Amino acid sequence: MSQSQNGGEASGVTRRGFLKGAGVAAGGLAATGTMAGEALAAQAEGDVTRLSGKIKLELRVNGDKQKVEVEPRTTLLSALRHRVEPALTGTKIVCDHGNCGACTVLMDGEPVCSCITLAVQAEGREIRTVEGLADGDRLSPLQEAFVEHDAMMCGFCTPGFLMSLTGCLEKNPQASETEIRSACAGNTCRCGTYPNVFAAAKSAGERMSKGGGK
Repeated sequence: MSQSQNGGEASGVTRRGFLKGAGVAAGGLAATGTMAGEALAAQAEGDVTRLSGKIKLELRVNGDKQKVEVEPRTTLLSALRHRVEPALTGTKIVCDHGNCGACTVLMDGEPVCSCITLAVQAEGREIRTVEGLADGDRLSPLQEAFVEHDAMMCGFCTPGFLMSLTGCLEKNPQASETEIRSACAGNTCRCGTYPNVFAAAKSAGERMSKGGGK
């Protein structure tokens, strides 16, 4: 058998040499990638303020200033339930991954999942929870509509729906059912009271449009 037939040695490249060269090249690329990754990480570190221990924050919740001391990793949900006085337990812990909407609060009028929002992100922002919807003993139009339309069963998801829909209706009391559905698309009701929730939101919007308050 000729050398050209036996592994292409006639061309000056052996099978062993080719594999050895490929291994060296791959190693070089891996090293280059690693060094590039380390360089990017070092650059990113220079742009990030790293927090540790406990930090003091001033949160504005339902119109009141609350001074709290939390770890940087503390979520807004945890701060509301365990750090402010009195504890605001209307905001519920359910999935803890931002999937069900039960922990929804309004931050500067926008619905956010407090279980995936850090407390430090809320400093200087206007936070409103379900406890802040009523005016003393007087329920908000949406809360009244929820009662009238039997939009609750177990009620565990209700605070999240109220906050998502309050954010929607305060911007546009005349929201269509499509807009109402879209506004609470991230809220899950395991009891299945969606039709009653939509009806309640529509009714509350009509009342608010006629000057029935927020």
